[in-house]
Amino acid sequence: MVWLHGFTQTRDSSHVFLSILAGTHQVVTIDLPGHGEHANLSASLPQTADLLADALPAARFILGGYSFGGRVALHFALAHRERLSGLILLSATAGLRDEGLRVERRARDEALADHVERVGADAFLTEWLAQPMFANVPDDPRERAARSADASGLANSLRHSGTGTQRWLGEDLVELEMPTLILAGANDEKFVLEAARLHEAIPHSSLEVVTGAGHAAHLEMPEALATLVNEYYPQ
Repeated sequence: MVWLHGFTQTRDSSHVFLSILAGTHQVVTIDLPGHGEHANLSASLPQTADLLADALPAARFILGGYSFGGRVALHFALAHRERLSGLILLSATAGLRDEGLRVERRARDEALADHVERVGADAFLTEWLAQPMFANVPDDPRERAARSADASGLANSLRHSGTGTQRWLGEDLVELEMPTLILAGANDEKFVLEAARLHEAIPHSSLEVVTGAGHAAHLEMPEALATLVNEYYPQ
């Protein structure tokens, strides 16, 4: 099982959730472009999918991703579906259908990227984690220490693979034939709707909305999320 982290996270993030999964699966993590040891690497979402195809095991595997990592996972699944035995999408989206909305989102992400570079990674992370969507995430010093600390890398991630850069994937998702577990926190209303759209589009998918959880459900309720994954993909 390969797990792809979210924006500002690294391969060392989500340690409680992944440690539970490691009890039943061989879990592999990797830093995505702009993050961790790959902070100096800039890549679009399709380019990231191809870089992962070169870096990840040759044997078929289950691919999971959270938020930004979920968007990367969708691109990987569409471009390299023969490599996957399963797919897990947490707080993910097929993108913005309307080009005007994509243009607006790219402008916001560009402004946010400029802000990251201006204030620095540490101040930005404090601001980022103070958002209402992360209000119920436990205060875990190990999780904070695992966040990516390179301002330029985070800024380039926004510029090259932010949501506004993502083409609309909606009509392509019918091509995905692997069993797919789609997850969202019930308190994250926007991504509950996104999850429902993914579930409607992906043929062999199951949707689980986690009561009491928000956007980072695997940080808020790691045991519950790991149980859902293990029930869907028993070893």
